[in-house]
Amino acid sequence: MSGKRNEEAGQLLKRVTAAALRAVAGKADVGVTYGGNDADVRGNKVRLPSPAARIGAQDVARLRGSADALALLLRYHDAALHKRRSPQTQPARAVFDAVEQVRVQALGARRLAGVAGNLAAMVEHTCRAKGYARVEGRDEALLADALGLLVRERLMGSRTPAAAAPLVDPWRAMVAEQCGVSLRRMSETIGDQAAFAEATAQMIHALGLIDDNDPSLDQDNEEQNDDDSQQQQSEDKTRTQSTDSGAEGSLSAAGGAQMEEGQGADKSSGDDGEPEEGGASPAGPSGRRNRRPEQPAATTNLYHAFTTSYDEIVTAESLCDGDELSRLRHQLDQQLSSLEGVVARLANRLQRRLLAKQTRAWQFDLDEGLLDAGRLARVVVDPVHPLSFKVEKETEFRDTIVCLLIDNSGSMRGRPISVAAMSADILARTLERCGVKVEILGFTTRAWKGGKSRERWVADGRPKLPGRLNDLRHIVYKSADQPWRRSRRNLGLMLREGLLKENIDGEALLWAHSRLLGRPEHRRVLMVISDGAPVDDATLSANPGNYLERHLRDVIGWIETRSPVELTAIGIGHDVTRYYRRAVTLVDAEELGGTMMQNLADLFDEDAKVPQQMAARPTGRVAGRAR
Repeated sequence: MSGKRNEEAGQLLKRVTAAALRAVAGKADVGVTYGGNDADVRGNKVRLPSPAARIGAQDVARLRGSADALALLLRYHDAALHKRRSPQTQPARAVFDAVEQVRVQALGARRLAGVAGNLAAMVEHTCRAKGYARVEGRDEALLADALGLLVRERLMGSRTPAAAAPLVDPWRAMVAEQCGVSLRRMSETIGDQAAFAEATAQMIHALGLIDDNDPSLDQDNEEQNDDDSQQQQSEDKTRTQSTDSGAEGSLSAAGGAQMEEGQGADKSSGDDGEPEEGGASPAGPSGRRNRRPEQPAATTNLYHAFTTSYDEIVTAESLCDGDELSRLRHQLDQQLSSLEGVVARLANRLQRRLLAKQTRAWQFDLDEGLLDAGRLARVVVDPVHPLSFKVEKETEFRDTIVCLLIDNSGSMRGRPISVAAMSADILARTLERCGVKVEILGFTTRAWKGGKSRERWVADGRPKLPGRLNDLRHIVYKSADQPWRRSRRNLGLMLREGLLKENIDGEALLWAHSRLLGRPEHRRVLMVISDGAPVDDATLSANPGNYLERHLRDVIGWIETRSPVELTAIGIGHDVTRYYRRAVTLVDAEELGGTMMQNLADLFDEDAKVPQQMAARPTGRVAGRAR
């Protein structure tokens, strides 16, 4: 009985919270669903965290705080205006997003006392969950979080939670000195998003996060000349890094930046750029390794890295301790409940198709064997027609390895990276049961806006055209020979705060490709999951605007035309068909699991047709289908 009462209370809480959300948003047609641990909004659809079976008063307040935060976004936030005024560089954009989140919450808190209490409970829980109490000194990776809390104090008149004092206090005096005028202007323009955005941009400029040429400082930047192709290209690149593609722009319920993980577990590669884990360094489409060229950078257009001394290839276990991995895996398992039903059915269908290809095939119209009952009708119609027999035979199923290369950039934060982790988990289990090897890799950088590579470049006098200026971080979540049961915990690392930073896709593709070439399997499939073009602010600020994108196109073209590896890609909210020959673009991350299964099923179906096609066209090449 108690279990039934808890279930009824949970359903009542969901209905009441959804009704309150629609009332605060002022929109009766908002769709509200529950699932996972994250709250987000896409258009007129809102997802809230699922309440626990036994929920206390503080849990209720936090749930209502998440609902109120999203409702206020729907009511007071203009996503188009926010996108136009957003700065181009990632740290400045994170501050801009966090402060706008505070603005809409402050508007709601000023009008409704209950909303203010719910938001306060949500903020206090967020501060504890993100571990702000353990921060020491000024952590630039958490600047957006600190500024958001300081602006919250100014706009709402509320004190920062004690758990966040170690984060906020080191910044307080500097922000008050450099941004006092901007903060006063923000208080005066809280009801005008355009004027507030201008004041926010001035604050960001005062902190040195953007320069005088950033369009966000211009009140009329939305009317800029579209013929300025270089600036437009830069805007397109940076805007692909927005966290969400819905009406909320790049904002979420809690807002704020991500926490930087410790560097103590780093396993950096040597100065020559050779990876620690087996396999040769990837040779690029130009036939040279990804290291600094011998000739001066100013005299060559070849892609290169300024230094590879700080790059690293690490396993998931080395980036956090076992207890945290277990906690993150538990969080992923909770989210799997909302996705596993649909994707598991597709996975079972894929498994049946693969097993059927491996074990069952028949030869028909033989003179001996098993009687073919399906062809007895011919004998009934024509008694002189000979009986038909069939024989079951073993089919040739080429041993296969599938490598999943997952974009771990900051724009994947939230639901996209959760769905990617869940889909990879289900796919690994499915293919392992079918005897297909699976490798799961991730790629990001060690820092925002360049790390130690950029520091060395600055120390060397900032030579022109330095090449790639950030430190790569390539992560092995599951190696091909590692059983799924031993690596299942590792996939939870994708949910860790602070892991996701910037993305340099071309070198990540070469890394994954080189690992596949070292495998003994006859068939090698590389599936890339990404939500945007390659972006690294440090590299793009010191090189041509299309430097990373051009390298990515060269790498893709080289793999697709000259490599035995089969390449396919799935884009989340971003059109990857302009890069990859075989690709599909998703509007909603929820479609990822099913699309992965369908793509692989199509690939294996194509593999079955290859012998027939090659027999018909002995000299022809089987082209990949564009999706």
